[in-house]
Amino acid sequence: MSKENQKAPENLSPEQQQQLLFVMLIQQHQQIAMMGMGKIQNPQTEKIERDLSSAKFAIDTLNMLQHFTKGNLPKEVSEYLDQTLTNLRLNYADEKKKGDKEEPKESKD
Repeated sequence: MSKENQKAPENLSPEQQQQLLFVMLIQQHQQIAMMGMGKIQNPQTEKIERDLSSAKFAIDTLNMLQHFTKGNLPKEVSEYLDQTLTNLRLNYADEKKKGDKEEPKESKD
């Protein structure tokens, strides 16, 4: 999307603002899950850390949101949530197969 087509949040309708906030909530939980799986760096510690219980909690939270918003989301937002959950579930299953033995890759400084 080009800059001309992007609207500043204050120029969005109340409905669009709510959709944007919902997508941001999805993205926050996606990031928490990916950090918990050791896929991305924790911005606070600047390290790759693996905590599958926090990843599962974030995925379960998104699953709950999907359940409680079923039929109430615009198609694009619903599809985004579906795709995010599918991606996270596949990654989580892969990490569970690896078990708790595997150490996360150290981040490069």
